[in-house]
Amino acid sequence: MTDHVTAVLEVPDYSRDVALKRVSGTQQMFQQPFAVLPKKRPIVRNAILAKLSLEDLAAIGRCLEPIILKEHMVLQEPKRQVEHVYFIESGLASLRIVAAGSMLETAVIGYRGVVGASFLWGGNISTHQSVVLFPGSAHRIRVEDLRRLMKERPDIREPLYEYVQALTFQCVQAGLCGVRHDREQRLASWLCFASDAADSRVLPVTHDYLSSVLGLRRAGVTETLIRFEEQGIISKMRGVLQIDERRLLEQKACGCYKLVSSAYASPSPCSREKVGRV
Repeated sequence: MTDHVTAVLEVPDYSRDVALKRVSGTQQMFQQPFAVLPKKRPIVRNAILAKLSLEDLAAIGRCLEPIILKEHMVLQEPKRQVEHVYFIESGLASLRIVAAGSMLETAVIGYRGVVGASFLWGGNISTHQSVVLFPGSAHRIRVEDLRRLMKERPDIREPLYEYVQALTFQCVQAGLCGVRHDREQRLASWLCFASDAADSRVLPVTHDYLSSVLGLRRAGVTETLIRFEEQGIISKMRGVLQIDERRLLEQKACGCYKLVSSAYASPSPCSREKVGRV
């Protein structure tokens, strides 16, 4: 998607080689011996894993498998058994409802979350389709291993349940947003959500994609993005969009953006091991 991008946009390298380097780096972290816990907290990109204590991180780390997320890669299908939970490190996944040839995106998932969390609701069958939108990397764990760890180490449950609550709220809010808010508000909100989830102001996304996931006419999407560009809010080239004025974009977004963002907001990564030493 970034074949036509110039250096002016400062587009990050989404190539397979870079993703592979990121994965191999995190793989080394989880392959180190855990008999002796590290003195310094290892660098963990995923926000949920980052909230775990060193002991819990070591326990779950033994079961994590690093994986490259390729564009259009399907992580889960509706009405299929959920076998893995993916802790996203980089990149972006689209969570969708697919029915009768139509598709509705209910959320985008990046480094703050996981794909496959539906098992926490008590079932093994997925209700959504999850597809990689921007390539990156993740750590995945088998559902049965995560269930076992959550029983053995209850503190692992807390950040997962907090995330699922926020994700559920976003999915419900997406339905309301599609009915109540206009094209400009919805487009601005989606760009803010995607930028937050991917932790990037450069988004390799096309007008066609925005049109399909938001249920808007392509001509209307193009018209709105041109207006954003004229106002200095974004810069766009073929297949790539860069957010230049984030504050102005948030002003264009509907109230759903602030509501959902506040649902995801939580204290900084906890370090229970430090609390225990106070």
